[in-house]
Amino acid sequence: MSKISIIDTHCHIYSTELADHFTEIMDRSAEASVDYVLMPNVDGTTIDAMLEVEKKYPNCLSMMGLHPCSVNGEYRQALQEVEKWFVQRKFVGVGETGIDLYWDKTWIEEQKISFDFQIALAKEHQIPVIIHSRDSLEITIAMIRERQDGNLKGIFHCFTGTEDQAKEIMDLNFYMGIGGVVTYKNADLPGVLSKTGPSNVVLETDAPYLPPVPHRVKK
Repeated sequence: MSKISIIDTHCHIYSTELADHFTEIMDRSAEASVDYVLMPNVDGTTIDAMLEVEKKYPNCLSMMGLHPCSVNGEYRQALQEVEKWFVQRKFVGVGETGIDLYWDKTWIEEQKISFDFQIALAKEHQIPVIIHSRDSLEITIAMIRERQDGNLKGIFHCFTGTEDQAKEIMDLNFYMGIGGVVTYKNADLPGVLSKTGPSNVVLETDAPYLPPVPHRVKK
């Protein structure tokens, strides 16, 4: 029987919250046949830690981007830093980027500009864009639809939308990242996925966030 190969498509393995258990986590990942871990960047404060993990563990692959929750009055400088990194080396994806209207709507227009900038980077470098869309799925789908010319690909990270939204994402030739939320008691996701099927689904942990049941309340 051939070995099962698993890719965690979205994991903040470099996070300080995981530092005390990092070696154990990597060992358990290997035992569970997780061959690759894809690491989304957050902002300028997480780059060094992410790249250090990649240096020690070549199966942990870095992405580069600016998280929407890190967009503020200095977002242009932050985007310039992201762009400079793409000049220096290759990354497996752009992100995570997108729009977050759950925590704060103060910088919504700036978030849109930042998202648009990073969509353009993904097209330029022909790599996937990793989309954070908390309370903004309709907006982010619409922005991707307007910019999809056949040269854009990516993942709607932590998808929790409706069947219609799932079909829109599939029609755009994008994927849906599915993680621990699918196990939550009040989640509609199992019903949605039973209708749309697995063809445009990828697995993610988003560790250390959104752990599955029964680990949801554990530290």
